[in-house]
Amino acid sequence: MHPAQYETGNGNLYMILSKVMVRVALTIAGSDPSGGAGIQADLKTFHQRGVYGTSVLTLVTVQNTREVRAVETLSPALIAAQLEAVLEDIPPDAAKTGALGDPEIVLLLAERASSFKFPLVVDPVMISKHGKPLMSENARILMAEQLLPRASLVTPNLHEAAELARMPVHDIAGMKEASKKIAALGAKSVLVKGGHLEGEAVDVLYWKEDFFYYKAPRIETLHTHGTGCTYSACITAELAKGREIPDAVRVAKEFITLAIQTNPNLGRGCGPVNHHAITEG
Repeated sequence: MHPAQYETGNGNLYMILSKVMVRVALTIAGSDPSGGAGIQADLKTFHQRGVYGTSVLTLVTVQNTREVRAVETLSPALIAAQLEAVLEDIPPDAAKTGALGDPEIVLLLAERASSFKFPLVVDPVMISKHGKPLMSENARILMAEQLLPRASLVTPNLHEAAELARMPVHDIAGMKEASKKIAALGAKSVLVKGGHLEGEAVDVLYWKEDFFYYKAPRIETLHTHGTGCTYSACITAELAKGREIPDAVRVAKEFITLAIQTNPNLGRGCGPVNHHAITEG
């Protein structure tokens, strides 16, 4: 139950329902002023999935659906201050990372994550949809060495999986092998997303030394901006609500598939998905 689902005219009912525990999800990521990806996509997804969203901003981009014009990271001190302020007052039930940018930011989060008592989803965002780098090479190395061992789940696409596993990834066999190699870096589970495969969009989850497969028909559309952010945000929201990882991924796969299918056709380039999508999960 959530108080927003009921008429507020009945004061007693509202007061009772407002005391029901609200689950909290935290995003630690960059800003996308066009609203399709990053912090903006994460918070909209959290809200749609029925959890309260908090955020820590890591970097600011200047972008729209056609291009990324600039990227500036915030200072590690400011990021640390944001994180401390949120954690001490509204501790999350689950958290995720997105674009981190610099090695110092990766190290900061790896250090803080060592004391997290909640699941952490690491979306290893390396480049934007438009090809703009969002993480330096040194930051990628430190992510693999320092942050992935803190992760409950890592969600790389094919390019990111290839970078982290140091091997080519072009098919399901490669996705399975890469997921094992990434798990060997310390991540508790790995979801390799097959959105760029030929044919069906198949994602492969490696969890507790077993493989799970999530399939959806390929949707021919240009409007896929923020797909990875939205997908991982939905997983994070479902983990915050207490689902186990395979079930959280199942729900998120259904959500992101519908979000792509029903995209709002915004912008003159690669537009956003539909963060208002409603699924049964």
